Amino acid sequence: MKSSFFSVLGAAVLLTACASAPEQNQPAQQANDISREISQGIEQVRTSSAYVLQPGDLLEIQVFMEDDMARTLRISGNGTLTFPLVGNIRIAGYTVAEAEARLAEALKTYLKNPQVSMLIQEYGNKTVYVLGQVKEPAAIEIPPEKPLTVLEAITSVGGFTDVANTSRVRVLRMENGTQKALDVDVSQITKQGSKNLDIALMPGDVVFVPQSMF
Repeated sequence: MKSSFFSVLGAAVLLTACASAPEQNQPAQQANDISREISQGIEQVRTSSAYVLQPGDLLEIQVFMEDDMARTLRISGNGTLTFPLVGNIRIAGYTVAEAEARLAEALKTYLKNPQVSMLIQEYGNKTVYVLGQVKEPAAIEIPPEKPLTVLEAITSVGGFTDVANTSRVRVLRMENGTQKALDVDVSQITKQGSKNLDIALMPGDVVFVPQSMF
């Protein structure tokens, strides 16, 4: 099954290449390097032990030596999923390791020393990725109560690194099946107060902060 993670990954790579084409002075190798960095960044976020499970995440769940219990399940809107023997169990709000331990504990009533493994196949619909020259690249959730802007997303992951190009932040987006790239000059937002440049993010967006070229 083709997961939305790989759709986002593919879109990010294609968007970067397309967005780089009009820039006459940017060599193809640099565009490829950026695409590779985005690919690696999303993979690192996907496998990060710090990621907290959210409603809408799709999980591949396996129990060691219990092949008939293997399931691919989506976390419901109330943060639970339904698993054989244990019924409904809440796992949203926990890391993958914590959720594995939580499900294993629930299965101990029925199985001897169960060992549970979980793999995220898709992220929930409100996830955005913040990658590149930020202090803690991550997948974060758009809060339900208000929009999440580019500057807010970058701030939420610790801000820029010392070598970040704050004037060339790029938002990669799939919109109505069309691949788009939006450039955001965050330096104007922070130094000149141009809040109109601080666009709201959409689910699935990739915020990429490139490195300054000295």
